[in-house]
Amino acid sequence: MITVFGSINMDLIATTARLPKPGETVAGTDFSTAAGGKGANQALAARRAGASVRVAGAVGSDAFAEGALALLKEAGTDLDLTKTVGEPTGTAHIIVGGDGENVIVVVASANARVSEDDAANAVARMSAADTLMLQLEIPAASVEKALSEAKRRGVRSIINIAPLTPDAARLGRMADIVIANETEFELLAGKAGIAGAEREEAMKGLHAETRQTVIVTLGAEGVVAIHEGELHRAKGLTIEPVDTVGAGDTFCGYLAAGLDAGLAFSEALRRAAVAGSLACLKPGAQPSIPLAADVAARL
Repeated sequence: MITVFGSINMDLIATTARLPKPGETVAGTDFSTAAGGKGANQALAARRAGASVRVAGAVGSDAFAEGALALLKEAGTDLDLTKTVGEPTGTAHIIVGGDGENVIVVVASANARVSEDDAANAVARMSAADTLMLQLEIPAASVEKALSEAKRRGVRSIINIAPLTPDAARLGRMADIVIANETEFELLAGKAGIAGAEREEAMKGLHAETRQTVIVTLGAEGVVAIHEGELHRAKGLTIEPVDTVGAGDTFCGYLAAGLDAGLAFSEALRRAAVAGSLACLKPGAQPSIPLAADVAARL
């Protein structure tokens, strides 16, 4: 069982030929809404990958709540630990350019009410055979409490240190497995502008210090990781991206599901990389997450 302790949002998505520069207004070509939030996205990815998944988080009592939970409910996700609060459901305001790149503004709202008590309650329901997955769109104190409780109970923890926050580096070092993109890893390593062999040396140094598994996603270049002293690399698929907004969360959810199912680390990494690539072929974070059969067909 995977417990995802994290955010639940409704995504408000505008598309345009190119992303605007600071201070510039550009014409949009389309608008849509889709369920999102890094926690919910990763939970749905893990569920579509075949894992049993529980989500602990919060939504509002507004009109966005039902839509934010719709695909999770449809997939059979356990929502017993998802509470309803007085604030609005969290939102993400996304602009997608013609090349598939995006800019995002996240408004936490109900996600800010996910508490340390919620963290303790979520982990208390877990066993040592379970996996806890976290991100940084809920309060840092709640993430820290969940990580501390997981360590105390011997539960494997995975943290994706996104979006970048002042607490990202500190919290990233508390998990058994940390997932970061290139920019996020630089914060974790305490050094800017590293790439290639220098990045891999920094990963080895962090791994030697913390003994945690370190995974760095590299976009179209795939992913590099160090696990139990061994360096691993995996490539995704060569594609023309439509929308990259769901790729990272899809990777995280599929990786967690693979490890939870007992796959070898290298196999879980490759499967997650392929799933992340496939998530770039459709618009929207959750609608783009591929099913396990689609990923298996491309492996």
